[in-house]
Amino acid sequence: MTRKLHRFFGGLHAVEDVSFSVPRGAIKAVIGPNGAGKTTLFNLIAGTLSPHEGEVHFRGSRITGWKAHSIASLGIARTFQTTKLFPHMTVLENVMVGRHPRTRSGFIAGMLNLPRTWREERESRAKAMSILDDLGLSGCALETASNLSFGRQRLVEFARALATEPLLLLLDEPAAGLNIYETQALAELILKIRGRGVTCLVV
Repeated sequence: MTRKLHRFFGGLHAVEDVSFSVPRGAIKAVIGPNGAGKTTLFNLIAGTLSPHEGEVHFRGSRITGWKAHSIASLGIARTFQTTKLFPHMTVLENVMVGRHPRTRSGFIAGMLNLPRTWREERESRAKAMSILDDLGLSGCALETASNLSFGRQRLVEFARALATEPLLLLLDEPAAGLNIYETQALAELILKIRGRGVTCLVV
């Protein structure tokens, strides 16, 4: 997956000569102290940052330097240490945003309100609701995201990542802020999606 990755921030060598691969369907952890470069590594894989040296490969493609949206379309999704939700949108709408890489209707089709656009929106809504139900969040689907507790917002972000139908899921401290029941639900869902062939890399 990665080969001799390096990333510098001024004089700081945040990621230094990192090479590793992860088998399909595995759950692997990236372990290290605060400031070790774990989140930076995820940013390099997901396309949020570009490496100064080295390569990232996924499913036989060299994706080094690709834009984040192109990498998401290929099947890599991630969550963040701090939530990145749209606070004034509903929970359901936030999860539906994750469906964007899987839709085909373009800007013109949306402007013209073509039947294909309606169909994709219905499908996206149904998929998002199914994911929310798996996480025990269907009851708050129409709530504004900012009204949820921090723990539930973390679960919504996880739901949005799942909505992209990822092949590789990068989870950056996914259980931070969750209570024991939410953490258990999250762990069960991670095991469930692994059974579908999704690879998980966890900080």
